[in-house]
Amino acid sequence: MDQETLRQRFASLSTAHVADACIRAKLPVRCAPAGMRPLEPGSKVAGRVAPARHVGSVDIFLEVFERHAGLGDVLVVDNAGRLDEACVGDLAVLEAAAAGLSGVVIWGLHRDTAELRAIGLPVFSLGALATGPQRLDARPADAVHGAELGPWRVTSDDVVLGDDDGVIVIAADRADELLTLAESIRDTERRQAERIRSGTTLRAQLRFADYLAARDRDGELTFRAHLRGIGGAIEE
Repeated sequence: MDQETLRQRFASLSTAHVADACIRAKLPVRCAPAGMRPLEPGSKVAGRVAPARHVGSVDIFLEVFERHAGLGDVLVVDNAGRLDEACVGDLAVLEAAAAGLSGVVIWGLHRDTAELRAIGLPVFSLGALATGPQRLDARPADAVHGAELGPWRVTSDDVVLGDDDGVIVIAADRADELLTLAESIRDTERRQAERIRSGTTLRAQLRFADYLAARDRDGELTFRAHLRGIGGAIEE
């Protein structure tokens, strides 16, 4: 799937829809750690991962822009979730925008918040801190080929999606399948929400009284099994 199609399709979805699609497809749900949020509420990002493992210097980002990133990619910065330094500031984000990237996701902190807001490129991070790095560590051999995002390793074979609920990563070669599932879940939930607004409770739609009666007869019956039986979309 090309990057523009990815962005257009994700524009009407949420990371929650995509997470539910991963569960439906029996795939790992690769969410970034809780606390990862957009600098600007309402921001969304979608694109191929351009990974960078930060070791204390901005040159790793410049190398990614120069040699590895393509138009529409998202810089995914692995700073091991550190909360004692900000590893991305205004110059790095300005350069990302100049290189044609569509956003920046940081497993760590950013700084220069006012300047980043003025730049306008979507930035997701664990928060802000005034100080930059005061170290320069040895560079790993795979520093521009893979990154950790919490417990998950991500590479350029992945795409990253972000919104107000956080960030999720999916394999690029499964993107069409997962977005199609996410769209189906979204549409079902929208119909359910509209029926609630029109006076039909979710309990009625999901035949919850029938489920309780069936569970009384079969203590091993789960709500998810009941939902599958009636075509419900919540929870999975």
